[in-house]
Order: sequence, then C-alpha cells, then structure tokens
Amino acid sequence: MNQDTFEAELKSAGYTDIETRSLDPRPANTGHIHDFDIRGLVLDGTFIVIRDGNSVAHRRGDVFAVPAGNSHQEEIGPDGARIIVGRKYPA
Repeated sequence: MNQDTFEAELKSAGYTDIETRSLDPRPANTGHIHDFDIRGLVLDGTFIVIRDGNSVAHRRGDVFAVPAGNSHQEEIGPDGARIIVGRKYPA
C-alpha cells in the first residue's frame, strides 16, 4: 500500500493527527497506554510492537494498530524506521 492511499484510508476511518515520523534505532521503551487508537504504516525499516509479551516486527508495507487503552511497548530496528501514523480519539 502506498502512503497516499493509506493516509486517505486513515482519514475516512476517522483518524486525525496524521504524521510521518523518522525514528532512530532504539530498544523497547517503557510500557505505556494511549487514550486513542493508533494505526500506522511502515514506510522503511523495522517498527516492533510488543503487547502481552508478544513481539511483532513490522516492515516496509506492513500496517500496525494499537487500540486505545492497550498497554504496549515500541522498539525500533537497527536501521531505524520511517512510519506514517494516525490517531483516532474516542467520540
């Protein structure tokens, strides 16, 4: 999926605060919770989401999502990552 198509899908599904981020490599951060849903697309590199002790590596072209209120960690692979991500706030 390309970036423009993904961004259009985010907007039509009610996601806002859409941004493209370049992330440097780093180990997993501290577990945390958001009060909004997250949906993202990996444009380059590796973006790892850890939930309930399960680690899932997302690579170029992969879509990831973390529902609001779900405890998780994020790790960035050795080559960094570039992602587009949107937030969907509860009504």
